[in-house]
Amino acid sequence: MDTSVQKATKIRGTLRVPGDKSIAHRALILGALARGKQVIEGIPRAEDVGRTASCLRTLGCFVEEMPDGQVLTISKRWITGQNLDAGNSATAARLLLGLAAGKGLDCIIDGDESLRKRPMSRVVEPLRQMGADIHLTGGDHLPLQITRKKLSGITYRMPMPSAQVKSAVLIAGLSADGDTTVIEEQPSRDHTENLLEAMEATISRDEGTVTVTGGSSLKGIYVTVPADISSALFFITAAVCLSDSEIYFIHTGVNPTRTGAIKVLQEMGADISIENVDTEAGEPAGDIIARSSSLHGIDIDPALVPTLIDELPILAVAATQAEGVTTVRGAGELRHKESDRIRAIVQNLSLLGAKVTELEDGFSVMGPCSLKGRAVSSFGDHRIAMASSIAGLFAEGTTRIENSDVVGVSYPDFYRDLITLAA
Repeated sequence: MDTSVQKATKIRGTLRVPGDKSIAHRALILGALARGKQVIEGIPRAEDVGRTASCLRTLGCFVEEMPDGQVLTISKRWITGQNLDAGNSATAARLLLGLAAGKGLDCIIDGDESLRKRPMSRVVEPLRQMGADIHLTGGDHLPLQITRKKLSGITYRMPMPSAQVKSAVLIAGLSADGDTTVIEEQPSRDHTENLLEAMEATISRDEGTVTVTGGSSLKGIYVTVPADISSALFFITAAVCLSDSEIYFIHTGVNPTRTGAIKVLQEMGADISIENVDTEAGEPAGDIIARSSSLHGIDIDPALVPTLIDELPILAVAATQAEGVTTVRGAGELRHKESDRIRAIVQNLSLLGAKVTELEDGFSVMGPCSLKGRAVSSFGDHRIAMASSIAGLFAEGTTRIENSDVVGVSYPDFYRDLITLAA
């Protein structure tokens, strides 16, 4: 499916974007390991999260949506010898790998063509150090096969920031002998640690270090998943770049490990405020207000990149409307997402008329740019599709997003919300 986007003069309204995928994945998986029931409210109806739920059912867990929309997760008897299809979701594949290795479940984990291109040795290696028997039949890629082995805790120093790798090791460590410690030089999103604490795991946290003790018993809890700030950022960018615009985002996650893009936009001059903040299960959430602003280019601090890695495509779009040069470095991880996001966003913005330069580990944008609509590719990547669609709001004429239905991976109602807000 292709979708056409027209230039907008303004964008206004109140919005609650889908629930946070990162938190939802973890709430489901840790709920499957807990005693008692885990009740989760706000699970997004996104394809990625659906894959995690489906894989847990395949492994013997009870995961069902109740009539009131809440999702109930109950651990039951584990089933081995299963084939798990993670679809397009690297989070599902990597975190389920940690679960299966820790619980000693013989299984095969695979995914779609896109996921089969994503690197997996980065998570396989620390699990092998713990004693896991994992065979990557695709070299550094899926599919992989896990054979039951008892694990022992290790101390693992992360060679690069990765919340998925950290989480997989910690989840495996819950079932390992002894303590498992992960050390980070740069902080990555900490949703797993927050949930583990809320679920009463034996866990200790210090600056850059987190330790779990094997044999920890998790307690099922009530989890409210806040709205996904990564999804909100697309419309936040639209609001600050278009004149006479304002959007009020309801109960959106503002975890400090996820708000790097907000800080960058504010540094660029964006009028963004956060109010009514509360915290549940360690996760702060609040209401975000984004208003029309005059932006200027900046050099984005590489130390912030782990806190905004998923938002860099839409920040590139924002940079096309900013005065001066915006530069991103230290973001080589973008080349290993659902697409090579550096090349994809540079190519699409160039096609629309932006002055953008591809760098080995980032990009540089000279703004402001007068964009002109034309056909661009989604590259099979939901974030590229949505970022390119927001760019279409700034472009003269019509911008056509090819294979736009890929937005269903994270935000199935994206185009409905875009039409409503830009009406």
